[in-house]
Amino acid sequence: MPTVAFATDEPSEILRYAYDSFRSGIPVALVTLVEVRGGAARAIGAQMAVRGDGRYCGVVSGGCTEAAVAAEAVQALRKGHDRFLQLGEGSPFFDIVLPCGGGITLSIHILKKADPVGQVLSNLASRRPATLRYTPGSESMEFGGESSRSQIGWFDGTFMTRYQPVTRVLLCGRSVELTTAAAVARAAGYEVEQIDPAIDSNAFASKIDAFSAVALLFHDLDRELPLLQGALRSDPFYIGALGSKRTHEKRTALLRRHGFENTDIARIKAPIGIFDKARDASSIALSVVADIAAAKTLAAQQESALG
Repeated sequence: MPTVAFATDEPSEILRYAYDSFRSGIPVALVTLVEVRGGAARAIGAQMAVRGDGRYCGVVSGGCTEAAVAAEAVQALRKGHDRFLQLGEGSPFFDIVLPCGGGITLSIHILKKADPVGQVLSNLASRRPATLRYTPGSESMEFGGESSRSQIGWFDGTFMTRYQPVTRVLLCGRSVELTTAAAVARAAGYEVEQIDPAIDSNAFASKIDAFSAVALLFHDLDRELPLLQGALRSDPFYIGALGSKRTHEKRTALLRRHGFENTDIARIKAPIGIFDKARDASSIALSVVADIAAAKTLAAQQESALG
């Protein structure tokens, strides 16, 4: 009977489980969501890792079908061949009904070598994106290199899955809001760094990449300014700053005096967060982290549209 090894939907943790299992001599399959018909609880590219002993991690639906999927993966491992599995609409498994009412197709690939997965993990550890290329005709999976754009889906008979480094949240300030926001962001699975305001702006900018979010939780514009300048000279997907609309008007004037254009200033989400006039530390923390999550989702959608 399949059993959950540990609960996660973090791609790097799923790949690490598959990689470590294979390297330990345990047969393992990588299950990937490759098609959605109608609605689905997970996006294309969601994955599970299933070992020959039935232990698995990852999620490809709403949590209600994963044990059945793992059982199918174990059967594929025993027979030694990849397979596709349909669930929900159009599936021969009439007793498995997806709560969204749609249907999904999963590929079950028996891992034959660890190197492609290891290369993805190496890239992610260096905060670089990576892709895996699965070709069902040859039952093979290869490292697909890096890509500056979202590449998930079928391309000429090959399914591409793209992996991004974990979101890094850089929290700046010394306020109680910062401490609470750090706790909420860590609970959400983000990598969190609490930045001392005394840090040099260039050193701060070196911590920022395209998979980073910057939240400035100061109550003093002058102390905020060096770090805000560093953020604006970098490429985080999110920059947010604490303060009222009146405070942001002062911030805008200050930035203009330092040579920043309106297009630069427009990158700042201020007042920060999704809740209007959040006052206490807990509400501000939830508001900030939710805003970062929304910005991350929007960035992914825009990348996918550019394809």
